[in-house]
Amino acid sequence: MKRLLITAAAAALLTHAPALAEKVVVTADRMLDVKTGKYVDYPAIFIGDDGRITSVADARTVRWSSDVRHIDLGGKTLLPGLIDMHVHLSSAAEIGGHRDLEYTDSFWTAIAVGNARKMLDAGFTTVRNVGSSDWADVGVKEAIEEGYAVGPRIVPAGHALGATGGHCDKTGLPPSYESAGKEEGVGDNPEELRYQVRRQRKYGAEVIKVCATGGVFSHNTEPGQQQLSETELRAIADEAHQWGLRVAAHAHGADGIKAAVRAGIDTIEHASLADDEGIKLCAQRARPCWFSMDIYNTDYTQSEGKKNGVLEDNLRKDREIAEIQRQNFRKAYRAGVKMVFGTDAGVMPHALASRQFATMVQWGMPPLEAVRAATRNAAEALGREKDVGAIEVGRYGDMVAVAGDPLADVRLLERPAAVIKGGQLVRPDTRP
Repeated sequence: MKRLLITAAAAALLTHAPALAEKVVVTADRMLDVKTGKYVDYPAIFIGDDGRITSVADARTVRWSSDVRHIDLGGKTLLPGLIDMHVHLSSAAEIGGHRDLEYTDSFWTAIAVGNARKMLDAGFTTVRNVGSSDWADVGVKEAIEEGYAVGPRIVPAGHALGATGGHCDKTGLPPSYESAGKEEGVGDNPEELRYQVRRQRKYGAEVIKVCATGGVFSHNTEPGQQQLSETELRAIADEAHQWGLRVAAHAHGADGIKAAVRAGIDTIEHASLADDEGIKLCAQRARPCWFSMDIYNTDYTQSEGKKNGVLEDNLRKDREIAEIQRQNFRKAYRAGVKMVFGTDAGVMPHALASRQFATMVQWGMPPLEAVRAATRNAAEALGREKDVGAIEVGRYGDMVAVAGDPLADVRLLERPAAVIKGGQLVRPDTRP
């Protein structure tokens, strides 16, 4: 649908036009059109009862009736609501190592509610939660949608899929602590993993997360170690795509990255040790391929991890890949790999997610492209271009406002002046 832009040339006609009947109008000094990369001055964004944008006009030449609620953000710059493609709402960065055993199982779902609100307050109106226990992300999504909690739009994965003893299995405990049978999400051949895709979808997953390689914050795995075969990864991708779901692959190591790309997996998470071949495979693949590289969080984990109880072996792995991952971020961007914004929030506090923008710029991405990674690109990678990722007719009225020019100072995104979700002002908190 085309955006309605009313110019000064139409002002005379508007003088006699009937007032628009939308539910909410948001005005600001300017807004960023992430498709063109240009600012639009003095926007008036009308949002209907369903929370979707019905028109975008020039605030200097359009009028509205008194029953339309006006959110006046004069002096501010509007951007589309931000999208973080890699979060763990039911994790707490402050609880590291084996300290998680101090808490009962339901504790993690409870803290996910607070973490969801922190993400929203930070400007993230949509998040993709790539793995949680007990389908906690599905439950929090339902609570938000029913009005029992406040938070972003959640794209849940349910349990992450992986191999026995791999990064997505529970490791680090003796056999006597294991439950009967395999952990939820674990499979050791293509058919078991196809079943797990179906099972996660059955209970509410809207994206499938799989661990193709070892990881940093698991035990008895190394980040570069491939843990599922290309045949197994292709079975997961084919099954998910058949059901209309997209797939995210945790993949640090070069071989695992290439296997995941060849298997048709949609987004490669971390991509820390990508080699030139893997970068080229992703950049040139016919089916869109995206890198989601969490290049900020090591600043937090290295400064606060030991205090939080993170084990030295995990901090070692974190140190070993941090600089390589950042260099590969720059290399992948320059090679034309499609990039999305993903922070791994949960490894670091959720409220700090927007700090990654500055790190992306520091490592070679222009501010506009960093913003696009968290808006336009992320929406495309989710397959939800009709819902989120731009301020555009038909999409949700999700916006974040900052005081200044974020393309000149991307750190402004760390201090949102206002956050709007579906036409509702959620920050500043306007509740009585």
